[in-house]
Amino acid sequence: MRRHLRYNAQIGRHKPENIINREAACPFCDRDQLVDILAEETPLILLRNKYPVLEDAYQTVIIETEECETELSLYSREHLRQVIRFGTEHWQRLSQSGEFESVVYFKNHGPHSGGTIRHPHSQIVGLHHLDYRAAVEAHHFEGIVIDRQEGIEFNVSTLPRMGFSEFNVVLEDWSRLDQLADYVQMAAHYALHHFHSRCTSYNLFFYEHGAGMAAKLIPRFVVSPLFVGFSIPQVTDRIEEIAGAVRDRYIETAG
Repeated sequence: MRRHLRYNAQIGRHKPENIINREAACPFCDRDQLVDILAEETPLILLRNKYPVLEDAYQTVIIETEECETELSLYSREHLRQVIRFGTEHWQRLSQSGEFESVVYFKNHGPHSGGTIRHPHSQIVGLHHLDYRAAVEAHHFEGIVIDRQEGIEFNVSTLPRMGFSEFNVVLEDWSRLDQLADYVQMAAHYALHHFHSRCTSYNLFFYEHGAGMAAKLIPRFVVSPLFVGFSIPQVTDRIEEIAGAVRDRYIETAG
C-alpha cells in the first residue's frame, strides 16, 4: 500500500514563514487579501491552501481567529468549542464525500511543530490515494486515565505513536464533542505552561476511531533518533505522574 506523499519543493520554497522570523508579514492577518474562501463562520475562515505542496492531495486551511498572537490553550471556551465543531464538521464532510481515500485534520503550533505560520490555524487535507488509517492502531489511544465520562475518555498514552508523552481524547458519543474540545485545551495548556520540560510546540491530530473519533496532542521537542532511524517510540516513566498532575490541575479543581 502506498505510504508516501510527494512534496513539491518548487512550491515549498515560496511558502511564507513567520514562526521563527517574527518580523515577517502574516498572510492570515490581512483578511481582505484572502482568496479561494470555501466557508466562513465569524471569525473562522476555511480556504484553499495557497501553497499546495502535497501532490495528489486537496489542501485546505482553517484560520481560527483574527488574533495573530493567541493560541488554542488561551481561547475562550465558547470560541474553542466553535473551532473544534467547525473543523470537525468540514473534516467529516470531506471524509464522507467519497472523493478521497482518506482525509486528515491536524494543527501545528510552535517552532518544533513543522509549521511555518504563527497565526493560529489548522489544516484539512484530502488524500486521493493514501489511507492514513492503515498506520493507526487502537493501542495508540490507550493510556493512564486522567478523566472519564460517559462516551468520552481523556488519557496519557502508555503506547504512544512517537513518544515520549502524548495526550489522547477518545470520543464514542458525538454529543460530547464540546467536552473533547475542553480536554484538548487542557492538554495544550499543560504542555505549554506546566510540562516538566520547557515546551513551546505541539501537534494536534484527529482520527476516525470506531463509530467516533480520537484526538491526540503531542508536545514537540527535537525528535528522538531512535524514532527517526528505526521507528521505535519511547514512553516516559513519568506517565502516571503526568496524568495525576493534569487531573489535579484541571479536573479536580473544576469539580
